Amino acid sequence: MIINDLKAAFIGGLTLFVLTTEVEAQVKQTKATLYEGIVVAGYADRGAYLNFAGPALKYSQKPFVLMLGLLPSLKIKEDKVANNGTKNAIITPTLGCGLTAVYRHLAFQLPCYYSSKTSTANGKWKLGFGAGYKF
Repeated sequence: MIINDLKAAFIGGLTLFVLTTEVEAQVKQTKATLYEGIVVAGYADRGAYLNFAGPALKYSQKPFVLMLGLLPSLKIKEDKVANNGTKNAIITPTLGCGLTAVYRHLAFQLPCYYSSKTSTANGKWKLGFGAGYKF
């Protein structure tokens, strides 16, 4: 009689443990995220930029992430022109491409931006650098 009671208690405890473990595993997988992304501020082509990592090829091995992709950005640079010459706005949207490395929430970036040709300079790709935060 005692052996049957011990077997029943053991089976009941084991069943409860398995069910609890499965419920915890399911709860951990259904994590709601309100926002996700990477914001980086940096320097390129004698001006600043603020970018948000866009679509990318991504390699991840926790806690490191390495991405090669597009960088939708806001470039902050004042044009130097002759007197009474036309200028671009100080803040302009642009698209870059580059490499982003993330360690936990700290992001480092090597972006490339294309500077269009002007009346005084040829068009060139400009390399920059920056640091930011991964949400």
